[in-house]
Amino acid sequence: MVKAYLVNHTHWDREWYFSIMDEQVLGEQLFTEVLDELEKNHEANFCLDGQVSIVDEYVAIHPEAKQRINKLVDEGRLFVGPWYTQTDALMPQAESIIRNLVIGIKDTQKNYGRPMMVGYLPDSFGFNAQMPTLLHQVGIDSFVFWRGTNFKRQTNSVYFRWRGLSGKEVIALNFPFGYFTGQITPEAKKKLNEFVTQRYDPAVKFEAEHGNHEDVLVPSGIDQMNIVKNMAQTVLALNAKSNYHTKISSYPEFVALMRKKKAALPDYQGELRLPTYSRVHRSIGSVRSKFKRANFKLEQKLLTRVEPLCVIGKKVGINIGNGLLEKAWQKLLKCQPHDSLGGSVSESAAKDIWHRYKEVNELTDGIENMIKKKIAQYLKLTAYQVLIFNTDPHRFSGYKEIEIVVPTKNIQLEGMVDNEIISEKYIAPRKHILMQTPHGEDYTDEPGYYKLKIKGRVDLPGLGYKVIKIHNTDKALAEITSSQIKSSGEISFKKQKLQFVNGQINLLTPKKKYMNIISLVDQPNDGDTYDFSPYRDFTEQRLPLENVAIRHSLHHDVMIIRGSASLPLNLNDYDVDKPHYGKLDYILNFTFNNLGQICAKLVLNNHVNSHRLRLRFNPLINTQEVRAQIQAGYITTTNHKIAKDWNKEFVEKPVNLYNFTKSVTLRENGRHFTFWGAGQKEYEYRNNQLFITLMATTGELGKPNLTWRPGRASGDTTSQGHIMMPTLSAQELGRNEFEFCFGLFDTDFNESQNNQLTASWLAANISYQAQTLNMFINRLDNKIWSTENNPQIDDQLELINLPEKIRVAAIYPALSEERSYVIRLENLTNRPISIPEVLLKKGKIVNALENAIDERKIGPYDLISVILPLE
Repeated sequence: MVKAYLVNHTHWDREWYFSIMDEQVLGEQLFTEVLDELEKNHEANFCLDGQVSIVDEYVAIHPEAKQRINKLVDEGRLFVGPWYTQTDALMPQAESIIRNLVIGIKDTQKNYGRPMMVGYLPDSFGFNAQMPTLLHQVGIDSFVFWRGTNFKRQTNSVYFRWRGLSGKEVIALNFPFGYFTGQITPEAKKKLNEFVTQRYDPAVKFEAEHGNHEDVLVPSGIDQMNIVKNMAQTVLALNAKSNYHTKISSYPEFVALMRKKKAALPDYQGELRLPTYSRVHRSIGSVRSKFKRANFKLEQKLLTRVEPLCVIGKKVGINIGNGLLEKAWQKLLKCQPHDSLGGSVSESAAKDIWHRYKEVNELTDGIENMIKKKIAQYLKLTAYQVLIFNTDPHRFSGYKEIEIVVPTKNIQLEGMVDNEIISEKYIAPRKHILMQTPHGEDYTDEPGYYKLKIKGRVDLPGLGYKVIKIHNTDKALAEITSSQIKSSGEISFKKQKLQFVNGQINLLTPKKKYMNIISLVDQPNDGDTYDFSPYRDFTEQRLPLENVAIRHSLHHDVMIIRGSASLPLNLNDYDVDKPHYGKLDYILNFTFNNLGQICAKLVLNNHVNSHRLRLRFNPLINTQEVRAQIQAGYITTTNHKIAKDWNKEFVEKPVNLYNFTKSVTLRENGRHFTFWGAGQKEYEYRNNQLFITLMATTGELGKPNLTWRPGRASGDTTSQGHIMMPTLSAQELGRNEFEFCFGLFDTDFNESQNNQLTASWLAANISYQAQTLNMFINRLDNKIWSTENNPQIDDQLELINLPEKIRVAAIYPALSEERSYVIRLENLTNRPISIPEVLLKKGKIVNALENAIDERKIGPYDLISVILPLE
């Protein structure tokens, strides 16, 4: 006989159409009632949605409840963790997902007891193919979820073994009817017979039949729903009416049961984002694009700047507490749940998200400022010396950018060559400026000065710093110069030329001429903050490019192309005789780098509502496959034929829009084209052209009956008693900036080489100059006072130098050992890589929780962590 395992839980969106403060009001009442009910009825248990952040916020309001929570967790009746927040699983980087688990598990262990070691994500909008690999980083071997499955196309079982690209697998447990499958409300108790016959038993039957299971998992709960009162009596009444036997259970108990049956479960590898039984919002990577770019930038800032700087600082005696770094990560992770990072939130919640981004920026900038100035103080640097950092564990030889303040441009840099001013700003003199001197207050006149950004070639130690010197000379540094605005122009690198002529951009290589290699295309968007939706039969139009100017440089010239377009201001303006128009103004900057990539920046001034803007590339590569970089690996995507009657199988159109993290590649006959994005998350490959979404703007949180998404509005805005909610900020009016890179290469695509190109493009430029002319170049400089008895340190430092082929996902101070740091190695190739001997000799191989493991190689598309002493 089929047995149903009923798990009582609540699903807890931290923010949505309500705000964080709204959520805490709801939680303050509900969580108290949960504790009361669990203490009253010992047969009951409850899952707090698998995220510990909401428990922390409740305990901050009710500190007296912590002891009650500890007891219930210890009894195995209240389940907390393992996540810090319920992460989106498609758009954050792999390291963000790992940190979410590490912080959530450590937080739970420290404050509440044993975390629920189940990979529980009940409501995220689909899942990347590497989730099993990422869960194994913290020792989790199970995954409980709702959305993204298709039992005809993937596996005909609600329970299966899900393999990551690494080959590591988890037991995947799906509830096809959602986390509210067995939702027992007070009304359902009153109409129990109806609930059982029309909802409960059909769901149990479906789960049992899809995989021939004798034991099935039935979640009971919904958004912000309270604990089921008198659960034991409720289950007795349920069993009296049901065709199946139900018992009170928990996710860990059911996972343990399925572990015993693991060998008999079918196998699956790949992503989970088919909209068969529930929506996955395949185009949510388009909306509120500013959120995505801000999140990407902060991930990069933490991983490539601040955390490695903390390791360097710790080496020389600057001990930034791990609590500050954790606080920065916590605030960023609060921006990464599916609704938050997806952008399907109200205006009030959007303001909260932007405020958290602001706070993370301030925390990380402040930490960086503190470390750089303290090192400068230890070295007794003057304003004529500059610290340059390398936060990669490889020695560096190439071009870096530094920022300095000097009274004249007649300078020379010792220790850096081929120097050129790439941007400058002159600050006029000021009079009667207050000075603090040993004899008291004094006044002086402050001279004018230049704020310069300089690019030059430099050699740097691995994971360390060096000092270069500034000398006054009688000759000014070289500067970029600009040509007049023209109708045509070109820049070149080796045997490649990027050309603007006749209003289009062409790329010329020794073997081919790629006409119209890149263009901007736009179309109206009838969607909402969940999805793009085409508007009637209006298709994409190419936006005009008008003129060009060239900035001539010692290194690589810069091509500046301008354009503008007048488009219908709102959707209804497409249908009237006398429409209102809005303006798009845009500037595209292109330059080659030394690696053959074409680096670009687009500055867009947007004054048009409800439209989608994309990049269109025409690389003349004929292929059916796209190789996309995702979290800790690469997947190959191909377009699927979509039936005209697709809505018979799917609840939203399974459009051929895919997600990526950093790069997308097309390959054919010994050549390839690659796009690298800085926060762009969505691509489409169609008719041999690659489209990268930049933005899809909208003024609605949710809309019903979209072309690609028939029926109700997402976000419950058309549910009974709900209202439509405008989202003006999701129109993303005003200035928008996008950075990206692309390149055509006459070689076979190689993942290892692509990883190096990606890392080089994203590598940080970090420098510091002791300030006398402007104490606000770095915001905290004027409050970081010199101290006595500073340690004596060398003016050059190298912590480690790893082989160039070894890629690193993160470097940060260890959580478990003082005077130690963690290097997380990643293998983004399909072959195993040996761990470098220097790490095996000096370090300890661990998982992400810093527990020792027995490994000597990094498997394909896998990660390994190493704890190293700061000797």
